[in-house]
Amino acid sequence: MIIGLTGGIASGKSTVARLFGELGVRWVDADDIAREVVAPGEPALKAIVDRYGDTILNREGRLDRSALRDIVFANEKERRWLEVTTHPRIRERLTTRLALLQQQDSPYVLLVSPLLFESGQADMVQRKLVVDVAEGVQMERAMARDKIDADQAKAILGSQMPREKRLSLADDVLVNEGDLSALVDAVKALDGRYRAMAGS
Repeated sequence: MIIGLTGGIASGKSTVARLFGELGVRWVDADDIAREVVAPGEPALKAIVDRYGDTILNREGRLDRSALRDIVFANEKERRWLEVTTHPRIRERLTTRLALLQQQDSPYVLLVSPLLFESGQADMVQRKLVVDVAEGVQMERAMARDKIDADQAKAILGSQMPREKRLSLADDVLVNEGDLSALVDAVKALDGRYRAMAGS
């Protein structure tokens, strides 16, 4: 069984995935795959450089993700182009990684993806788990974590699926506004349910 784990920016997806991992659950992170497909030598990076020029690269010849973020979050057309360029490549690798994980000793596997619904990856999973926090909390966490200003955080939030829509598509919701011990307990409870489902 594959569980899709998603949530808006700075909702705590990575922390939740790590907590599931501590319970013996394996996962693949779409963000990690997204970095892979734009690594040096990859066709997607060449396409990005062809479109925006060498200034989109850092001194090591790698993609300057913050420069690209400034472009795509300020321009809907460019964001769509980037999605068309990268999403099929990301999906192909996700499919391969998930198949490998399903052959290993894990009661079920997680597909961790911030764009689970927007990218069409929801059809790769049997159940959808949304990590949810209030938008004000998201803004504060994103600004602190990514060293961005309020306008950039708002733009990123605005580019993502609205919170209400995301929640309406969820099979399960994990509210991440308490302390870590509350989150640990919530993950353990979900893990018990998912193991029972996977077993049946």
